[in-house]
Amino acid sequence: MTLIAQDHTEGPVAKAIEEQTSKIPSDIFLWTALGAMAASATLKGMGHKNTALFVGQWAAPFLLLGIYNKLVKLEGHDQKDQQLSNSYN
Repeated sequence: MTLIAQDHTEGPVAKAIEEQTSKIPSDIFLWTALGAMAASATLKGMGHKNTALFVGQWAAPFLLLGIYNKLVKLEGHDQKDQQLSNSYN
C-alpha cells in the first residue's frame, strides 16, 4: 500500500488564528504554566485545596498552547504558502 502525500492548504479561520498566535513569544506560555503551578502551590499552602487543583490543571493546556505556538512558527501555513509562491517564481 502506497501513501500519497496530498497538498493541504489551511482555511481562512486557521490562517487567521495562526497569524495571531505566531505573534506571541513562546516564553509566555512557559512562564504562564510555571505561574499556574506556583499559584496552585500557594493556594494549596493556604488551605484552598479545590481551587489549588483547579488552577494547577491550567499548566498542561498552557504548555500545549506553547507547543502549538512553536509549531505554527516552524511549520505554519505561511511556511507552505511561501514555498508555493517561490515555486511559481
